[in-house]
Amino acid sequence: MTLSLRRRPRSRLFVLAGIAVALAGFLGWFATGPLLRPAGADEKPLSQGKPATASSSEGRAFPASAAVDGDAGTRWSSGFSDPQWLQVDLGSPTALDRVVLNWERAYGTAFQIQTSLDAATWNTVYSTTTGTGGRQTLTVSGTARYVRLYGTARSTGYGYSLWEFQVFGKSSAPATATVGPAPTSTSTSAAPAPSGSAGYIMAPNPVTNVKPSHEVPPNKGGFHEFQANCSVSRTNLGDDPIVFPGLAGASHLHTFMGNTTTNAATTVDSLTKGATTCKAKGDLSAYWMPTLFNGDVAVNPEGPQVIYYKTGVTDYRSVRPFPKGLRFVVGNAKNTDADKFLAATEKGFECGDSYENKNIPLTCPSDRSVKLNIRYQAPSCWDGLHLDSPDHQSHMAYPIDSHSASGMVCPDDHPVAVPKLEFKMAWPVNGDMSKVHFASGAGPTFHYDFINAWDDRTLTAMINGCIVAARQCDAQGHDGRDDQQPAPYVLNNDYVLP
Repeated sequence: MTLSLRRRPRSRLFVLAGIAVALAGFLGWFATGPLLRPAGADEKPLSQGKPATASSSEGRAFPASAAVDGDAGTRWSSGFSDPQWLQVDLGSPTALDRVVLNWERAYGTAFQIQTSLDAATWNTVYSTTTGTGGRQTLTVSGTARYVRLYGTARSTGYGYSLWEFQVFGKSSAPATATVGPAPTSTSTSAAPAPSGSAGYIMAPNPVTNVKPSHEVPPNKGGFHEFQANCSVSRTNLGDDPIVFPGLAGASHLHTFMGNTTTNAATTVDSLTKGATTCKAKGDLSAYWMPTLFNGDVAVNPEGPQVIYYKTGVTDYRSVRPFPKGLRFVVGNAKNTDADKFLAATEKGFECGDSYENKNIPLTCPSDRSVKLNIRYQAPSCWDGLHLDSPDHQSHMAYPIDSHSASGMVCPDDHPVAVPKLEFKMAWPVNGDMSKVHFASGAGPTFHYDFINAWDDRTLTAMINGCIVAARQCDAQGHDGRDDQQPAPYVLNNDYVLP
């Protein structure tokens, strides 16, 4: 009886313990099962592999795309100044729940997480001035297609550096359609970019399904270009419809070529209703640059100037037309880095037999045939998403050297190859050049602006007939090299596409 009384408690205890173990196991499975399992480390961020852009990068090895590639060994690193931003396009409106930042040692102490549906109007969903770096998981809410980190204070003298920028949530709408080959017609209703540092202009037909071409084409060392020969249309006008839209006289003086209507109030619609000083009647684009002065006297280029449309990438067959309304600024009106300026030119400032000048030479031969020349090249890789960006430059990028047979290719975060503009300007000034300067300042402040308003069919025909066809064309689309079978004219004798 005594033994029986002792065994019963043990039996009950054993049974209860077994039930407890089973219940714990069940609850453990239930908590991590498909119904209540929390988002874990294996959950793929919605941002992974999506298009990413940034205000700047420390170099080609640290692009914006490296922060959303899912590789913890690659990173985005910005320029060494404030503010800076990194943005990802999720592709469709998304209900957000958190953002995870995996900082490198150069982190942000003050930054915001901002969201937007259109990349133009931004809402701040998280803000701090006491960031500590490391791995930060930030709870956010709301619905957005675009998410960006906006940094205003750095922890070091370096830039902002992220191994990974991860956005989590649940997509609430189907992904936007991507497009294949470049459209031959796009909307012309894009308005000017807001003044100041705010705002993007989204492309009405974004290109999101292309990757930079690494193919090696035939005749990769040949010519792949045509010319836009455009004369001065307006000069000594202090307007800049890209940097100071709607603000007449707010800029230093500019010399305009191409479209005859360009002013502070210019839109793509107004350009398409204007006339042009370019030979090709379909080129209604606006081109402008700071006015050159010799002392107090403005010096304008005489006659048609050469604006080359070339390939900037080795696979010239991948070059497609600019989207209507694309605009950008090449160079910097406040630049003081003469070496950086020289690197973007063909031969620097030239006059007579003097080449590779970082600044305007102090003297040039006193001969009427001698002119001051510059050939300055634009970036030719587009992010596929924006017609303009806050700094009017970061939606464009220069090609990078692949260090392989592929040669020059577009970076992954700017995958769309478009024509490379090259301004070849000649001013009739020589002799004593000590008082020659631009309205923006010394030689390295030279820059130029561009708004694409080409007739879509004409631009497509010139690109396909000259760049893609590996020809060296004039403004009519004719390849007149002696060693080549002349190509058929793309434009007729009136410089109009038949």
